[in-house]
Amino acid sequence: MVKAYIHDNKNDSDYRAPHNSGTELLLDELAKLGVIYRYCANEDEVNDIARERQYKNRDVVDIHKGSFKDKAQFNEKLAMFYKEHLHEDEEIRYCLEGTGYFDVRDASTPENWIRCLVEPGDLLILPPGIYHRFTLTTSNHIKALRLFKDEPKWQAINRSTQADSLPVRKDYISQIRRY
Repeated sequence: MVKAYIHDNKNDSDYRAPHNSGTELLLDELAKLGVIYRYCANEDEVNDIARERQYKNRDVVDIHKGSFKDKAQFNEKLAMFYKEHLHEDEEIRYCLEGTGYFDVRDASTPENWIRCLVEPGDLLILPPGIYHRFTLTTSNHIKALRLFKDEPKWQAINRSTQADSLPVRKDYISQIRRY
């Protein structure tokens, strides 16, 4: 089961460290932000969710030091994933191997990040418009299945005043205010 907690906001150390503030969160707290968690014992269970949510395409990413030509390229890619951003589509990831952290911005307490540790079997669905970021753990490896409604795409819109005014962000904020 995914472990979720408030990030300690200590940005002067390795972002791949746990950064656990000691404040654990229940799945209900994630749900209030529109984040859906499921444990899937196998890909058949993932396929059921994909059908239910009308996902037609998928790919697998295997992120580790050996998947890049050198350490600099690896670090550059991790830094890109760790920049606070949003997407115009749902982001759905199923952890096949390894571990990683998805941090989601707590819209009700914007100074807080909620850190979610994903391990094999964990499936997270992030709603469109939520600010988030991703990093590996210090194990430096994750293999994840990415699902897409249409053609595979990964377009991050980094946080900015412009991103705050996008319709997808405004829709997201109006959705979570209902809770």
